[in-house]
Amino acid sequence: MARKLVTGNFAAGYTLAAAGEANRQARGCAGGAYPITPQSEIIEYLRGVQFTKGRIVPVESEHSAMAVCIGASLGGARAFTASSSNGLAYMTENVFAAGFYRLPIVMIAVNRTLGPPWNIWVDQGDSLMLRDAAWLQFYTDSHQDLVDTILLSFRVAEDPRVLLPAMVAMDGFVTSHTQMVVNLPEQEQVDAFLETCCNVPHRLNVDKPTTVGGLTWPRETEHHRREIQQAMENVPDVLEEARDEFEAVFGRRPDGAIATEHTQDAETVLVACNTMARTLRGVVEKRRSAGEKIGMIKSKLFRPFPRQAFCDAVPNARRVGVLDRNHSPGSGGIFWPEIVTSLRDRPDIIVQDYLVGLGGGDVTPEVLDEIVDDLLRRERSGEPAWKEVAA
Repeated sequence: MARKLVTGNFAAGYTLAAAGEANRQARGCAGGAYPITPQSEIIEYLRGVQFTKGRIVPVESEHSAMAVCIGASLGGARAFTASSSNGLAYMTENVFAAGFYRLPIVMIAVNRTLGPPWNIWVDQGDSLMLRDAAWLQFYTDSHQDLVDTILLSFRVAEDPRVLLPAMVAMDGFVTSHTQMVVNLPEQEQVDAFLETCCNVPHRLNVDKPTTVGGLTWPRETEHHRREIQQAMENVPDVLEEARDEFEAVFGRRPDGAIATEHTQDAETVLVACNTMARTLRGVVEKRRSAGEKIGMIKSKLFRPFPRQAFCDAVPNARRVGVLDRNHSPGSGGIFWPEIVTSLRDRPDIIVQDYLVGLGGGDVTPEVLDEIVDDLLRRERSGEPAWKEVAA
């Protein structure tokens, strides 16, 4: 395993390429390529890879990029791509199609603010607008977490108990363009981890012609959606198995659906995802050293949402603060209602939403300390609180 100083985009491109090459003994790999800041470097990396069996296809739009992935996956290939922001919005029709077709495509979503007005910095509204598509959604807090989660996502998405596409999100510029030392897996390791080659059981077969995406009646659609729900419910167990296998191959254990720190005795718990979780970790450690019973949860798996895991993680909590780097107009943050639902049997807990870092605002330890102080003063939850940060 090579330790290298690389950007998040390089790490993502490298890992996607290794996963694609690992399927060379089966149906190979393919993906559609269309650039958009801050994702473009991933596609540029992939375009330079000489796959043993596979290719990256340059197209005229994000909609077509996902169409290439759909066609490749229906042909039985391991398919992947990347996009951001308005590119994801333009891709939306085919994002839903890929999920409803039950195709294990993996896509990197480099989180960027949706426009207009145009903003190229991080905001999770782009990936979270697709929360009702039949896709798994993972959020990563570091370059290493990104690499590990991409590999996990292929393993989980392609499992016959799941067979759904997966989106792996990272913060635009904060992760995509910064450099960190990363353990990049050797091809032999990726081959071993993904040794059960990509198998799309309903792939097209010239010997048995079929129609894909035809008209169905209400009853068939209801059954289809229930099957997708069951597949989503299988994800937590499949993910745990994949973590076991990952540890056996790579010698380290990546985070699961959530990662908890000091939550068992904590009376105050903060929830964050992506790089905000890394900043929050320092704040929590500092305040615990001062004697405060405070903990944190790093949320990694958003779809399916691990409700029971959140409930089990806060046995003694009296206050839970949710840090949302996203906004659903007329509602508030998007993680917040998911966590409120998860804690519906705990009316003794105050669950407060904080909208922070929207549009790429810098979420500093000082900002998070102010949020903790506000949460500690609360006697009841209120409407989502807007926390402005310095540009």
